[in-house]
Amino acid sequence: MLTESEMLRYSRHLLLEDVGELGQKDLKNGKVLIIGMGGLGSPAAMYLAGAGVGSLVLCDFDCLEVSNLQRQIGYQTGDIGGDKVELMKHRLEMINPEIRVRSINQEMAEDQLLMELMMVNLVLDCTDNMASRQMINAACVKAKVPLIVGAAIRLEGQLMFFDHRQADSACYHCLFPNSDEQALNCSNSGVLGPVVGTIGTMQALEAIKHLVGLPSGVKNKLKLFDGKTLDWQTFAVKKDSECSVCGKNR
Repeated sequence: MLTESEMLRYSRHLLLEDVGELGQKDLKNGKVLIIGMGGLGSPAAMYLAGAGVGSLVLCDFDCLEVSNLQRQIGYQTGDIGGDKVELMKHRLEMINPEIRVRSINQEMAEDQLLMELMMVNLVLDCTDNMASRQMINAACVKAKVPLIVGAAIRLEGQLMFFDHRQADSACYHCLFPNSDEQALNCSNSGVLGPVVGTIGTMQALEAIKHLVGLPSGVKNKLKLFDGKTLDWQTFAVKKDSECSVCGKNR
C-alpha cells in the first residue's frame, strides 16, 4: 500500500492512466542497478529517485573532477574530489528520503556483478567504455536481467534495451561483436552536456515504463540521436545465433 505521504508525493503519477496507484506500487517495489554515475547516470538516477523507485543500487569508483561538472548535473563545485557514488547517494536521499539507496564504491568483478544481478529487476548501463559494456551485457545475459544501455559522445547519442528474460532477445554483443576498446570518449572527443543528459533521461523513462508494465519501443533496437538536428534514427537489432554471448555456442 502507498502511505499518505507517498500519495501526495506521487500525486502526478497517480493521475496518469498508464501509471496510477498500481503502477506506483510497482515502482515502489522496483530494484534497479545503475552502473556509472557520470553524465548518463546522474540524470537517470535522479529521475528514478524522484519517481519513487524503491531500491536503487549505484556503482562507480571515480572521484569528481572539475571537468565533470559541465555535464554531470548531480554534482556541485564543492563536491570536487569526492567519490561520485557517495555524493550521488546523498543527493538521491535528499531528493527522496522514502527510497533505499545503496552505493558500491569500487569496480565490480564478474562474480560480484552476478551476485548483484540476483537482487534487482533491471540494470542501467551508464558507463563510458566498451570493456565495461561488454562485461555488463554478458552478466545480464547469464542472469537473465533486462538491460538498458546508453552512450553519448560529441553531439550524438545511442539508446538500446535488451530484455534478457526473453529467449529471442538480442544482446549488446550481437550489435557490437568487436570487444576492442573504443578510441573515442568524452575525454578526447568531447560531448555537449544536454546530449548526454538526453540519453540518461531516456534511460530513466524506459526504466519507469518497464517497471510499470508499459511497452517499450526500444527493445531489440538501436536508437541514434543527432543533437544537431534533434532527429532520431531507429535500427532493428536481431539476435545473432552465432553470438558468443547469447547465441547457441555461448
